[in-house]
Amino acid sequence: MADDRQWGRRSVLRGAAVLAGAAASVPLLGGAATALAGGGDADALFKAGEFERAGRAYEEILKRDPKNLHAARRRGYVGLLANRFADAEKYLRMALALAPGDKDASHFLADCYIRQDKLGLSAPLWKAAGEDGYATWFAAVRGEAYQVHGETARLPIQQMDPMPLVEASINGGPPKRFTFYTGAPNLGLRASVAREAGLSPVASQKIDFEGGSVWAYYGILDSFKLGGIELRNVPVGWSATESGDDVDTESDGLIGMWVFYHLLTTFDYAGRQLILRRRTPEAARKARAAATRAGVEPLPLWLAREQYLHSRGSFAGAAGSRTGMVGVNFGGVGEIAAGMRGKTAEQLGIRTDHDRQIGTFAHSHPAVVYPCYPKEIRIGNAVAKDIYCYTNPNQPVNVPWPYGTGFDTMGWFSHCFWKPYNVTVDFTDMNLYIARGAAA
Repeated sequence: MADDRQWGRRSVLRGAAVLAGAAASVPLLGGAATALAGGGDADALFKAGEFERAGRAYEEILKRDPKNLHAARRRGYVGLLANRFADAEKYLRMALALAPGDKDASHFLADCYIRQDKLGLSAPLWKAAGEDGYATWFAAVRGEAYQVHGETARLPIQQMDPMPLVEASINGGPPKRFTFYTGAPNLGLRASVAREAGLSPVASQKIDFEGGSVWAYYGILDSFKLGGIELRNVPVGWSATESGDDVDTESDGLIGMWVFYHLLTTFDYAGRQLILRRRTPEAARKARAAATRAGVEPLPLWLAREQYLHSRGSFAGAAGSRTGMVGVNFGGVGEIAAGMRGKTAEQLGIRTDHDRQIGTFAHSHPAVVYPCYPKEIRIGNAVAKDIYCYTNPNQPVNVPWPYGTGFDTMGWFSHCFWKPYNVTVDFTDMNLYIARGAAA
């Protein structure tokens, strides 16, 4: 089975939502990366989030040195970040031809396949990447996964805090209370709900969780209905204590990124609803046209490590402001508007209250963070000033693969930041549209 740092990240319902965004972002390098990026160094460009330029730089390396494994692997990763699957496959296959069984290239290509619902093709690659649990899980899926039935759904957000709740039904049963969090990967259920639905696991793993241990299980759900949208043949996970009890009872399950990237979703915080549409090129065009009419500019979107969304944003403090890569999270638990690394807060002179530390969890493990109050945080036209955030001084400046994304991120935007807005996430053209007020 996969080691517990990976299963812990993917499995436990509450663990996926606590400390929303801490796993989804890594800090910026600072001035050194900017200087190197200006010089055209491929790796520095990549770390600075200049993915288009980095991709071209890796291609130039490969022209001079066709056997450069690092350049091929990294060029494939650049394609994957933007959901450019043909590019990703081309260069990741090149990397695997150079080094059969390379774990990193295998992981990237496996992710590339699951994003396209080619789960069977992903299974041997997950195994080569050391993810035996994923390999077993995806090999067990028969037929087309995530079959979408219906065109549109509007789900009222029944509760906004401390975590958002919407209603959905499992295998045609009565409505259940589901939270959502885009920093979590798969659809997750409470253990008792999984038993009620008659689910049997195809893979399992004992993992560390908040100072103890729990069992994570994975199976396949026949039907998941969200208002007028139904998904069929859906990979699903659930967790239980040693005695078989529920790990968390605050909701019946958690809707993760893999559900959302199969749809065109508007997280309508201002209107207190989720708007789900069948994801097609035509739907993406309509979303773009609606944004244009509303005067909303598209923001770039990148998807890393199977579930972590990123775009460009800025933080400002007494020492100035900086624009760069930021994590983008919807849903989850917490009252902060954003989080940031200690170096980000320190470099920008962001007021931090070191006398009032907060003990919490990240990746199901203990973490200590501190309240901080940036002068401004901004993404596109969405902005908040002098707002409550927190910072973690112990997160390293950059977390390389396989423990992080490998590129620099200043921080992340969280659940509370979005409340005055509606946000449409378009995985077809990889754009983010943020508009003030409720969606039409």
